[in-house]
Amino acid sequence: MSIRVTVSGAAGRMGLEVCRTVIDAQDMKLIGAVDPGAVGQDIGTLCGREGDELAVEESLEAIENVDVVVDFSRIDASRNIITECAQRGLHAVVGTTGFTKAEAERAGALFTNSNAVIAPNFAIGAVLMMRFAELAAPHFESAEIIELHHENKLDAPSGTAMMTAQRMAEASPDWLDDPTETEVLEGVRGGEGPAGIRIHSVRLNGLVAHQEVHLGTTGQTLQIRHDSYDRTSFMPGVALAVRSVSERPGVTFGLDALLGL
Repeated sequence: MSIRVTVSGAAGRMGLEVCRTVIDAQDMKLIGAVDPGAVGQDIGTLCGREGDELAVEESLEAIENVDVVVDFSRIDASRNIITECAQRGLHAVVGTTGFTKAEAERAGALFTNSNAVIAPNFAIGAVLMMRFAELAAPHFESAEIIELHHENKLDAPSGTAMMTAQRMAEASPDWLDDPTETEVLEGVRGGEGPAGIRIHSVRLNGLVAHQEVHLGTTGQTLQIRHDSYDRTSFMPGVALAVRSVSERPGVTFGLDALLGL
């Protein structure tokens, strides 16, 4: 039996890619698409997959018989969608940017009859990058993170960068203090993240999602970098979450557990 999927934020770039992935998957069926900015339009036409007509709805309320709701909308709308999914007993897979681990933990109290996977990044390579940085952290004295994203990304720093810094700080709380005494340009040293790890955000047309973790100690440095050149890079992780969410009680934050990390 196919997993019945509804996509929220369906007309956005990530939403359209999710719709294509669901339509192309043999074990999934796209039964709903939600996006207030594209109400009434045929989602198959929008995402380049001709077939049965499926009109975009304004809200999730109009859609029934759903197994999993995949949400790539905006943070305020996403919070409401998560609440509605929990109340209706629907599983949720959430990739909307801006969610923190603390928010995911609070959402766990809502999901008593269904489950959710909330992930800052669905690219499997990015999940591995965070894990490698976490493993390396205890062996270095200083670290900085540079995250680079497309020009339309609304938040800075990215959820992936914040999660990376948090995991590195938990793995090793002892980092050298920033030696900077004078900033010729205010903010040039980036933002101070967990344990004082500096995070720098770049926004450029032509980018998709990229991150570098720089670690240093006496006589050596280590650079860990991940690049997503196309939004298709996130789809294997999304598909994994859709297939796994029913077996993950409560709220799972990040893909690590789904990958056995």
